[in-house]
Amino acid sequence: MSANDRTVFRRSTDGKWANKRDGATRPEGLYNTQKEANDSARQNLKNSGGGELKTKGLDGKIRSKDTIGKPDPFPPRDTEH
Repeated sequence: MSANDRTVFRRSTDGKWANKRDGATRPEGLYNTQKEANDSARQNLKNSGGGELKTKGLDGKIRSKDTIGKPDPFPPRDTEH
């Protein structure tokens, strides 16, 4: 786990999508759509040297993980490099 890792999730209080750095107490930004929150988190990771982006679905479970801005230590096995 990197200090720059981020999670995108939907807040139950107001239904907004949050872009939050792991370990932070508050989200960096709130967005109306999951895409906006994901785009913001990706840009934050690129600007800060890279890290892991976790996106949670409406059920609160992680639905995707992506390594941004640095070599992926565990690349997908179903694609050629």
